[in-house]
Amino acid sequence: MLARKGSTTIAIAGLAAILMAAVPAAHADDKVVVFAAASLKDGLDAVNKACEADVGEAATISYAASSALARQIESGAPADVFISADLDWMKYLSDRKLTKPETEVKLLGNQIVLIAPQDSKVETRIEKGFDLAGLAGDGKLAMGDVKAVPAGKYGKAALESLGVWSSVEAKVAQAENVRAALKLVSTGEAALGIVYATDAHAEPGVKVIGTFPDNTHPPIIYPVAQLADSKGKHTPAFLKCLQSAKAGELFKAQGFTMLAPSN
Repeated sequence: MLARKGSTTIAIAGLAAILMAAVPAAHADDKVVVFAAASLKDGLDAVNKACEADVGEAATISYAASSALARQIESGAPADVFISADLDWMKYLSDRKLTKPETEVKLLGNQIVLIAPQDSKVETRIEKGFDLAGLAGDGKLAMGDVKAVPAGKYGKAALESLGVWSSVEAKVAQAENVRAALKLVSTGEAALGIVYATDAHAEPGVKVIGTFPDNTHPPIIYPVAQLADSKGKHTPAFLKCLQSAKAGELFKAQGFTMLAPSN
């Protein structure tokens, strides 16, 4: 079932309930609560399990768009750690004194790719002026919300840089987060989509038909920080394990680039 948000935004009813755990009303001092970008789910779930012995207990992780999570934190949602899919939303919180600046680290890197359903016959080469609108045909181009969701912002920047945004803007189906955009393509509800390479890696129902050159968009960086009101006694141990060589291997297996030096 599709729901329209504004004139061009499409979200999947109920998907948020699948991707995002309920925000905890409160948490014990020994339970680390993490708010993380939706695109991190597969990699971070694996890291969380691997770090359980080092931390003492598995963290509770809520996944959603970085923009939505940042606004929840601003509104007082209790959490210990925030992992954003871009620097902007981390800065949004740090400017409001809601993070511990000394703990902020650039953790991971990623790429954005153009995807199609696995059985699609579409082929292309991503370059200046390529006919993206023609490739989509009568179908939609699924993206994260281009004004708020990091993947959507990166995608729009790339399309503008390549000179094709104006030709395809009317075909864009904006989703509430990048995993919702991925779902639209994997189910065939959108002909094409722009998601992270790691999302495409995690979904067998889609295939990558092109990778956007790094020079067409701002660097894709996932920063992490402890939140200012965090009282979780195991939070430092979680942050340390998140930056460990063990975690790095698990993130790399999902297609991420490890930016933080292993400790």
